[in-house]
Amino acid sequence: MTDQDLQRLVESLSLQAFGRPFVHQARFNARLRTTGGRFHLSDQHLDFNPHLFAACGADVQAGIIKHELCHYHLYRAHRGYQHKDRAFKALLAAVGGLRFAPRLTPVAPPRYQYRCTHCGMRYPRQRRMNLARVVCGRCHHRLQLVASAH
Repeated sequence: MTDQDLQRLVESLSLQAFGRPFVHQARFNARLRTTGGRFHLSDQHLDFNPHLFAACGADVQAGIIKHELCHYHLYRAHRGYQHKDRAFKALLAAVGGLRFAPRLTPVAPPRYQYRCTHCGMRYPRQRRMNLARVVCGRCHHRLQLVASAH
């Protein structure tokens, strides 16, 4: 898919799902890694992750585009356009956009397992923790290392 194909797709989805035209630029940005797309406030253009678009189907691509178009149209209407805003959540649900971009790589299993000595709360972690400085977030007692991948 080229930038021109993306531009046409974004313009057509904007008219279909929102009933409003998209009058700015939509393009691919190969530097995006963990996100599906980005809305830029400065000039109101949209960037999309080409790696994610190549790996996913048309329905996921449409969901990502609708998500960014929600930011775009709400910002232009002077309404809450951020992820935390009620207007954004409602519009995203109404048009069927994706809340989160799908992962391209699987999540690595935790390397360390810690457990609270008092309440038994488990803490899976990728990094080793200094047990002299960390306590349980629930009951504030000491933690102990249960399992280690090394």
